[in-house]
Amino acid sequence: MENKDQILVIGGGVAGMEAARQLKSLGFKPILVEKGPALGGHVASWNRLFPDMTPVRKVLDPLTSSLEGVEVLLDTTVESVSRSQREYTVVLTRGRVIKCPAIIIATGFKLFEARKKEEYGYGIYDRVITNKDLENWFNTGEDGRVPDRPSAVGFVHCVGSRDIKAGNQQCSKVCCITAIKQAIEVKERFPQAEVYCFYMDLRLFGKKYEDFYINAQRDCGIHFIRGRVSEVAELIDGRVQVKAEDTLSGRPVKVKLDLLVLMSGIVCNPANNHLASELSVPLDEDGFLRSRDNIFSVTESDRPGVFFAGTCTGPKTIPETLSEARGAALGVYNYLKGKK
Repeated sequence: MENKDQILVIGGGVAGMEAARQLKSLGFKPILVEKGPALGGHVASWNRLFPDMTPVRKVLDPLTSSLEGVEVLLDTTVESVSRSQREYTVVLTRGRVIKCPAIIIATGFKLFEARKKEEYGYGIYDRVITNKDLENWFNTGEDGRVPDRPSAVGFVHCVGSRDIKAGNQQCSKVCCITAIKQAIEVKERFPQAEVYCFYMDLRLFGKKYEDFYINAQRDCGIHFIRGRVSEVAELIDGRVQVKAEDTLSGRPVKVKLDLLVLMSGIVCNPANNHLASELSVPLDEDGFLRSRDNIFSVTESDRPGVFFAGTCTGPKTIPETLSEARGAALGVYNYLKGKK
C-alpha cells in the first residue's frame, strides 16, 4: 500500500486499539504507537469493570486479538511532526519516519497524584492507598498496606477532582461509580468489614449505574456519607481516623479505619502538550485536547486530518471511549474520501 493508506494512531489503550482495528476494517494500514511496553493503557491494570463486574480480559482480549495486520510499535513516542500540503511526516523514537495523510490521537489521561493532597496522608500513612493501588491488589493480592482481615474500610471520592486548590475544577465522571464498584469488591472479599464512602455528590448517569448504587446500599450494606473529609490522622495502632461532616444529618462523623482508599481523579495527560505543540492543535483550559466542538465534532480537531479518540479530550467511560474510537476511524475515512 502507498503512504496514503497509512494512518498513525498514537496511544495503545482501548481507544487506540479500537481505532486501529476499525481503520483496518475500512481498508487502511494503521500503525499503532504506544509509549509503554504493552498495550491496554490504564484498563490493563484493572480487575473488573462497572456496572456488570465484567472481567477486564473480556474487553482487552477481543481488542488485542483483532490487531492482526496492524503494525504495533511499543516503547515508542512521537518526536516531531511536520505537514506538507497533503500529508504529515512524523518522526518517532529511534529515527522511524511515518508519512501519513491523517492521525488519530488516543493518548488518554493521567490519574491525579494523591500525594498533592497531603491532608489525606497518602505516602505518609501506611494504611492510605489509592484506587489504582487497590486495583493492583485485586489483581495480585500483593500490597503490604492492605490488612488481612480489615474491620473497616473507607473510600474518599473526588480526590483531585472538582477541587480548585488542586487545579482541577472538572468532574472525573467515573470516580463515583468506580468507588462503588471497588467498595462492593472489598465487601465481597471481607464480608465482616464495615465499608464507608465519603462523597460530595453522587453522579451516576449511566445505564444500570443507579441500580449498582442501590445494590451497594441494600444488598452489601455499604454506608454512604455525604460530606468532604476534613482530616485524616494515623492512630497509634497504625489505623487511620477520618473526620468529616455528614451534611445530610448536620452531624460530625469520626470513623476509625483499617484502610482508606483515595479515589484519584482523571486529569490531562501532560504528554499531550508536546503533541499539541507539534500539531498546532489547542488545549482546553483543563489541559485536555480541544475538540472542534462538543456536540457534532467531538472526535475532530481544528487541524485537517487530525482526529481524537477517548480520554485525551476529557473523562469518559469505556463504552464512550470505544464509540469515539469508531467515530474517529470513520472520520478519517470520510475526510480522505472527500479529498479524492
